[in-house]
Amino acid sequence: MPSGGIIARYGDLLELGSLSSAITLEEGATPLIEARRLPRECNLQIRLLFKFEGSNPTGSFKDRGMTAAVSKAVSAGSRAIVCASTGNTAASAAAYAARAGIACLVLLPKGNVALGKLAQSLVYGATVVAVDGNFDQSLEIVRRLPERMPLTIVNSINPDRLLGQRSAAFEVADALGGAPDYHVLPVGNAGNITATWRGYKRYKEAGRIRRLPVMLGFQAAGAAPIVDGRICEDPRTLATAIRIGNPASWEGAREAASESGGNIDKVTDEEILAAYFQLARTEGIFAEPASAASFAGVLKKARQGYFPFGTTVVCTLTGNGLKDPDNAMKVESKLLEAPGDFDGVCRALEQVIGS
Repeated sequence: MPSGGIIARYGDLLELGSLSSAITLEEGATPLIEARRLPRECNLQIRLLFKFEGSNPTGSFKDRGMTAAVSKAVSAGSRAIVCASTGNTAASAAAYAARAGIACLVLLPKGNVALGKLAQSLVYGATVVAVDGNFDQSLEIVRRLPERMPLTIVNSINPDRLLGQRSAAFEVADALGGAPDYHVLPVGNAGNITATWRGYKRYKEAGRIRRLPVMLGFQAAGAAPIVDGRICEDPRTLATAIRIGNPASWEGAREAASESGGNIDKVTDEEILAAYFQLARTEGIFAEPASAASFAGVLKKARQGYFPFGTTVVCTLTGNGLKDPDNAMKVESKLLEAPGDFDGVCRALEQVIGS
């Protein structure tokens, strides 16, 4: 059944103020999937669950914030929105703009956006500008555009985005009957860990939960400005969604980690890719590479003996694997070829499973 969208379900806690209407694609209500095989195979002495945000309408967590930002923009009379993006924000903004009947302008770093995400922005009808530079340069341009033209920015520098994204914490707490012991997220522009932490705090203030989780965030080693303590001028990682060198919500992420007793750490591309394939092959969950940074971080911390025995750990998987098909094809196994007859197919299969 439809969820009604996050504004319908949690409007009293999102603090969005009055809206002329909610622009929704029935976002939210994404599954919280408990790992069955991974704890045994990876020797994890914890209860591990995955909040799979790839089930949102455009395939990423961005829809939670975009329904809020676009609803507020439309209620204020805006006829056009703009964002800089590594792909997911663009896809979400374009979809919600189409739903609202307003224009969407998108700035993307040229040559550094996964094909699935670019295709979404185009098919939803956005005007896409490929900028000869990285995400951070694109965002700086976007910040200035409203000076020249009537546009509403829908990046996470728009506070309504973060208000909507708090709903993920509400859903996790509702599903578990309280907060988990740990909540682990990938960190790129850092809005999601910021919003998730604030969501838990809001739920505690409302009396819906009694305690707060420890927040852990993981950046890619080649794009880890928060961990390294300095802006990364040339961020590099195969996890394009978190290839950001100067996060807009840097201080929010540090706040989440310090207030909760957690931390922000980093994982290598090799660790991310290994976690990405392990998720798919062991649990049947196909998430985009950036999503796997959270699980890679859990594995890293578990090896260090960080998690007490039996604790509940939730990993946010931020986006659907179909958004980034290029990395999915970097598998070691090859496609089998066979003649177009029964015996030929059997001979090919016998190479794998025996006769």
